[in-house]
Amino acid sequence: MSKPALIVTGADLAPQALQLLSGFEVVYAGKTPTEADMVALGQKHDPVAIIVRYGAVGAKVMDAAPSLRVISKHGSGTDTIDKAAAQARGIEVRAAVGANAAAVAEQALALLLACSKSVIDLNTRMHAGHWDKATHKSIELHGRTIGLVGLGAIGQRFARMCDAMGMKVLGFDPFAKQLPNCINSVDLDTLWRESDAISLHCPLTPENRNLLNATTLAQCKKGVIVVNTARGGLIDEAALLTAVQSRHVFAAGLDSFAVEPMTAPHPLHNAPHIILSPHIGGVTSDAYINMGVGAARNVLDVLAQATA
Repeated sequence: MSKPALIVTGADLAPQALQLLSGFEVVYAGKTPTEADMVALGQKHDPVAIIVRYGAVGAKVMDAAPSLRVISKHGSGTDTIDKAAAQARGIEVRAAVGANAAAVAEQALALLLACSKSVIDLNTRMHAGHWDKATHKSIELHGRTIGLVGLGAIGQRFARMCDAMGMKVLGFDPFAKQLPNCINSVDLDTLWRESDAISLHCPLTPENRNLLNATTLAQCKKGVIVVNTARGGLIDEAALLTAVQSRHVFAAGLDSFAVEPMTAPHPLHNAPHIILSPHIGGVTSDAYINMGVGAARNVLDVLAQATA
């Protein structure tokens, strides 16, 4: 009897994950699968599961695979999966919650430090032969206030990092429970008003798209630092660029963008005081294994429940 099919929207999966999935025919969709690619693969293989690494999975893809029972995200963000369409078809959507928490929190810290210490600007100046010791002053984070929007596994880990540096941590998340003592839960207006730095760690939803925009940025302190390792759609990029150019925002460290991959030329390219990385916060060797194993276990869990 042939094995049930499982499609991976990517070109590979960690060996540890593949070992768990030895009972499936694993089909790779490639690094940049289109909707048409996914529909064709669904019609050809009729998978019982899809592990989502890249691209989106919508209703057309689901309808092309009548046996589909679970869509498992290789990571924590499920905004690229049409969850309403999945629910209507009896397909469960799961995320590998916490699998990349350490990696993304570390990236957020790296961007925060790079912004506050002007790491990129000073490096560029040094390589050009300058020595700015007499004129440059960095921002000391000890004693400053950081506001975190989203207090899941990543946000809470990052909160503990900031607390360890002596920062006051404010947090907003209407769904979070049992927060560590280092987080002071506040409303968004308070967070915008009191934070010296703001870091986003929430999923993207229709309700919070462009959460950080011209209006909310204007409520923030002059000289605030903005970090985003969550989803690009949380920020109105044009408004942020304007705020950085006026230095109302001291600097921004961005690991995710409204459109990915970022097209060139882009307004953020070569913009002073904006540090960019290509959505690699969760891309480490350890996270690659953790996310693959987490996604595989979610597939097995859902299918086991379906046959119980």
